Amino acid sequence: MDLRNIAIIAHVDHGKTTLVDQLLRQSGAFRENQAVAERAMDSNDLERERGITILAKATSVEWKNTRINIVDTPGHADFGGEVERILSMVDGVVLLVDAAEGPMPQTKFVTSKALALGLRPIVVLNKVDKPDADADRALDEVFDLFAGLDADENQLDFPTLYASGRAGWADVELDGPRENLDALFDLVTHHVPAPKQQGRSDEAFTMLATTLGADPFIGRLLTGRIESGRVKAGDTVKALSRKGDRIEQFRISKVMAFRGLQQQPIDEGVAGDIVSLAGMGKATVADTICATDVDTAIPAQPIDPPTISVTFGINDSPLAGRDGKKVQSRVIRERLMTEAEQNVAIRVTDTPGGEAFEVAGRGELQMGVLIENMRREGFELSISRPRVIMRDEGGQQMEPIEEVTIDVDDEFSGAVIEKLTGARRGDLVEMKQQTGKTRIVAHVPSRGLIGYHGEFLTDTRGTGVLNRVFHSWEPYKGTIPGRRAGVLISMENGTSVAYALFNLEDRGKMFIGAQEAIYEGMIIGEHSRENDLDVNPLKGKKLTNVRASGTDDAVRLTTPVRMSLEEAIAYIDDDELVEVTPNAIRLRKRFLDPHERKRQSRAAG
Repeated sequence: MDLRNIAIIAHVDHGKTTLVDQLLRQSGAFRENQAVAERAMDSNDLERERGITILAKATSVEWKNTRINIVDTPGHADFGGEVERILSMVDGVVLLVDAAEGPMPQTKFVTSKALALGLRPIVVLNKVDKPDADADRALDEVFDLFAGLDADENQLDFPTLYASGRAGWADVELDGPRENLDALFDLVTHHVPAPKQQGRSDEAFTMLATTLGADPFIGRLLTGRIESGRVKAGDTVKALSRKGDRIEQFRISKVMAFRGLQQQPIDEGVAGDIVSLAGMGKATVADTICATDVDTAIPAQPIDPPTISVTFGINDSPLAGRDGKKVQSRVIRERLMTEAEQNVAIRVTDTPGGEAFEVAGRGELQMGVLIENMRREGFELSISRPRVIMRDEGGQQMEPIEEVTIDVDDEFSGAVIEKLTGARRGDLVEMKQQTGKTRIVAHVPSRGLIGYHGEFLTDTRGTGVLNRVFHSWEPYKGTIPGRRAGVLISMENGTSVAYALFNLEDRGKMFIGAQEAIYEGMIIGEHSRENDLDVNPLKGKKLTNVRASGTDDAVRLTTPVRMSLEEAIAYIDDDELVEVTPNAIRLRKRFLDPHERKRQSRAAG
């Protein structure tokens, strides 16, 4: 049977996963009456809730005697570590572009990686049935993007299809019959080359491990494309590190391949196919799995360095251990080390004292997803404010700069530009206006973007769209002011009282409601001024035997501000922490005792 390996790449929300659903349906991977969840490829709970793809997944369909292995990739740059490795095991890419929005920052990020590997793209203009779609403009922008990314002549001569993933059709003409996805299947089989590895099936077995997974029954599974030779269950192979050092020798217990949405055991994997192997104990991502007589490792893609770091510590608040089952530093360390092994874009290091761990990664979203996953698994953690990782080049301090692309209504563009280019030290690169909307492109230090998203949504009344992607390292841009307002800090342990909170409302916004557990040093609100203020949220009304002339009205509290995990992490200052448990997200001071806080601030000052 003929083989084709393709990746589907696109910006967030341009419809990759929905399109893959339709490809599976129309190729007969599902029965007519089979119950299949919408966006079947987004299998993880967090992916379904947020409507984004976090982990790259593979599937395969059969079309006219050709097996097409399809990899659905994440669109967020925070998960770019996945994308870079995935592209090294495919021979072609389908670039999906929203006909209304045109190419977006993450499209640029992933496409640059694909073009650098020499892959020839197929461009699919998706959502052409939207009322504001402009397929011709989007196509021109894609061509400009390719030219700007130094695509060669073969890559610039790309075939184009017009499609609606949701409606399940693709066509060569914009006003074609709009019946099914046959045109896309046919184009993939004709345009994408067969894996060149297929001609090497008689050589010794080699495979580069691209992703690591785990199965509760089989154990660890390493997935990758077989570069040469054949492999079956029972073969003895060895694993080599990137440098060619031998890691271990093991017997393969199972060879699995993607058939539809399921992974199924197969008798033999052949060069060019994408398979998963089980049986290894230590081998991991970027290692070479090979026959015992092979001594050279397959070169692996270098991974972009992490740009931010966050400290994960044990939860040592007075409310620790009430919600979660996993609270010891040993258990937290094991979980983080497992994550770092599966996700090459994350680095974990121990801090002196061993109670906390420094986790470095690509961005706030990636960190937020890791913390949210751990929280659901029953962990309790205390999380520090994200810090940007600096570099030293020739005695000069360099910091990461991100390219920010923003689409807003014209009326809000002034406020956004002022915020980015003022205190946040950004440089405006481009500004384009299109029928009531403005697109702003700016280069802004990563430091200046921590915590900006919430402010941005307020400034644009929730209508703006902000996308960011790592751009370059540049010399340090100078100090960036932090949060202006101080916080309201509880000075007592106990349960909050409505009467006390009502009297504190003129001091600022509240983060808690009545009858919530609180402790000394916990942050319960934002002060209306710049300084921090210790308050007592437990103070009840003094009762006397004298009747008041007016009847006592029931206290009515303003609805408290509830922050999501990412908002909380971006909101805190350097002397504050976020306490994360399976049922709660609380803000607190690093030092709960007020005397200790004063001592520390004097020492820092």
